[in-house]
Amino acid sequence: MKSVLVTGSAGFIGYHLSLRLLAEGWQVIGLDSLNSYYDPELKRRRLAELTRQDGFAAVTARLEDPGVLMEIFGRYAPSRVIHLAAQAGVRHSIDAPRDYVEANLIGTFELLEAARAHPPEHMLLASTSSVYGANEAMPYAETDKADTQMSFYAATKKANEAMAHSYAHLYRLPVTMFRFFTVYGPWGRPDMAYFKFTRAILEGRPIDVYNHGRMQRDFTYVDDLVTAIRALGDAIPGDAPVGERDSLSPVAPFRVVNIGASRPVALMDFISAIEAACGQVAEKRMLPMQPGDVPATWAETQLLKDLTGLDLQTPLAEGVARFVEWYREYYEL
Repeated sequence: MKSVLVTGSAGFIGYHLSLRLLAEGWQVIGLDSLNSYYDPELKRRRLAELTRQDGFAAVTARLEDPGVLMEIFGRYAPSRVIHLAAQAGVRHSIDAPRDYVEANLIGTFELLEAARAHPPEHMLLASTSSVYGANEAMPYAETDKADTQMSFYAATKKANEAMAHSYAHLYRLPVTMFRFFTVYGPWGRPDMAYFKFTRAILEGRPIDVYNHGRMQRDFTYVDDLVTAIRALGDAIPGDAPVGERDSLSPVAPFRVVNIGASRPVALMDFISAIEAACGQVAEKRMLPMQPGDVPATWAETQLLKDLTGLDLQTPLAEGVARFVEWYREYYEL
């Protein structure tokens, strides 16, 4: 049985991915600190679901603590590593930047050092569409220059890409970085806008709509994202590029891949989909743009298609309806 280390396994994406891998017969070593950035009870509920599955080994620890990852790699020798654990959130990085240094920079360093000592066949590390920052040309392509990050969160994620590239070059560690585009779905993160919108609408409270609604996002349903990550696990970077748009490094087994639907949706249309699923119209408070935010995201996904053949197609209305259904069930509404 092949083993895979999933960091952040009790997180939103890590939970869904771990379930998929377990269903396929992988041994999953799930590392999570269960921190209190958002409701730890939600993380504990996800973890409880995972521990009921055969083949899941739970480790509760902080990846940035020295020796934690080295011990896990030495004990389990995972053949693959999927690194999702991070301090997330654009706005929280303004208030608590040290959290991002510890989790995103030091934590990823500890992971890379453990992989250097116990090399897996493939490492897949999460980045974010936020690294594109102030870029105005869309859709965002992996080969675009991305040096104008607009939040400290995004800056730490861009640093993770550079750190991983250096280890891929120095130690020939195959690395795929994936840049996520606004992931949503059941068991999601309460700090995300769609979660806040749903809660407020169902409780009859107004919702805050930033930049007066003049925003677009490339919303990506979580099941589509997990399918893409799973497929990219088999697309191990080598020496030859795949297609004309490949971001494969000329000096390392390293590439960056966008994972998105490549269908940007206006924020007001997204809110309309939530209203329809809730059966209620929201009272809207129109507000200016928040610091560190960007007005639009849009993923160029040709490289993902070239590597995996995938075209992520869950319709927005269907994905939102599934989330609202889960929300009502989870909170017993």
